[in-house]
Amino acid sequence: MSDDLYERDALAWSVRQAALLRRVARGERVNDVDWDHVVEEIEDVGLSELHAVRSYLEQILVHLLKLHGWPDISADKHWRAEIVAFQSDAERRFAPSMRQRIDLEKLYGRAVRQIELTRYDGKSGVTPPAGCPVTLDLLLSASVAELEAAISQEAN
Repeated sequence: MSDDLYERDALAWSVRQAALLRRVARGERVNDVDWDHVVEEIEDVGLSELHAVRSYLEQILVHLLKLHGWPDISADKHWRAEIVAFQSDAERRFAPSMRQRIDLEKLYGRAVRQIELTRYDGKSGVTPPAGCPVTLDLLLSASVAELEAAISQEAN
């Protein structure tokens, strides 16, 4: 069924489709399910979660690179707090099936590009390690101090 309700009001569409699917689950014959969009939305839910986790991980890396690049700047406490918040969000939304779909080197490269032209007090930061210095497991669960140690060790 092609219904422009999907384009006009996604919330109303989703409520309607959920009600129809509940009827199907009870064994009723229902012809009004917008199968194409239902399938698309189900796929989008998972992809949206994956994109969110990738974004949180990238932000962790950006803030970790800032801590590494400018170790003596007063924003360090803020950056550490941000890492903890992003880490909490990433950990909460992470699902095991995402592991093979997260390319840490790609995320790290994007994080490095984000800070390349950054200056604090007119100064460039310390050069970041060439490759991603942390694993996915560390990003999701290590303390900020452990993450900082990992990046410092890799840089030396």
